[in-house]
Amino acid sequence: PNRVIFSGIQPTGIPHLGNYLGAIKHWVKLQNKPGDIYYSIVDLHSLTIPKSRTFMRTSILDITACLLACEINPERAVLYQQSCVPEHTLLSWVIGCLVPVNRLKHLPQWKGRTYIHNEKQMPSVDGGGHIGRYTYPLLQTADILLYKATHVPAGDDQAVHLILTNEFAKSFNRTHGHFFPQTQIISDPTFARIRDLRNPTVKMSKSSQSENGRIEITDYDDAIRGKIKRAITDCTSAVTYDPDNRPGVSNLVQIHCGLSDITPTEACNTAQNMDTGAYKTLVANVVIDHLSPIRERYFELRQDENRLKEILKYGNQRAAKVAKENFNAVRDLLGIQL
Repeated sequence: PNRVIFSGIQPTGIPHLGNYLGAIKHWVKLQNKPGDIYYSIVDLHSLTIPKSRTFMRTSILDITACLLACEINPERAVLYQQSCVPEHTLLSWVIGCLVPVNRLKHLPQWKGRTYIHNEKQMPSVDGGGHIGRYTYPLLQTADILLYKATHVPAGDDQAVHLILTNEFAKSFNRTHGHFFPQTQIISDPTFARIRDLRNPTVKMSKSSQSENGRIEITDYDDAIRGKIKRAITDCTSAVTYDPDNRPGVSNLVQIHCGLSDITPTEACNTAQNMDTGAYKTLVANVVIDHLSPIRERYFELRQDENRLKEILKYGNQRAAKVAKENFNAVRDLLGIQL
């Protein structure tokens, strides 16, 4: 069977180094492998946290320019805007009619959001919180199955959502005959989970309390040097890789490895005669060498909004053709296609 890859990214501001090393860099590599590829700007998912109209419109174009600057090829991969393909929400409704409420209650879709919003307790289906944040995994499942995706590039933290996708596919197939494939995670040893530079016990995040905790892929060279120089490490001067006991310096090693395609052992060998101060300088130079060309391409692409919209329109049309065909087949199986 044909290999089909699906992945999505929310338009919630400029991607940071964690987004780049955890997803985008891997997406670029996958373009060299056989099969169909769908990369979605999942704007419907981003509505779970309300944002202004101006922010949303700007962010969709920002993320499009970022992906192109990182060398996502819109001829090789279908790069499109989720909300322009209504079959995502149509299939999500079908899935919601077939997945028990109790199954959703066991998914960790609230994790990591409660602190940001100062909620005192986890929202329940009959308590506070918005329905969209509760049913988020249904739309995620629809995103994947709409294109009959066989592979999803994701970190281990996303595995639980893929379990729901495969459970639903099996259940649907038992009733209606084989239609949806089982989806596998594509994991990569370089799937770095980059930590916050100021608080290396948590992941680097756009919602981080300190801007110094994250490096955005459009940051200028001086900003990158300053953020890495101020990165929290520890009192030991030697550079070693020990994420449990030395999360700060290990985070710098992860960044070095992810951008240079080397192992932690190789990174530490390179730094064996350096203290952490000198190593920060080395890592800053590696980051600058890698991100500077991306930043320049981004600013060039971002100036031509019409071109960005045309690229999205082209991707939307390609995605819609497959989505419509697959959803009409689902309608036929359910008996609602006359």
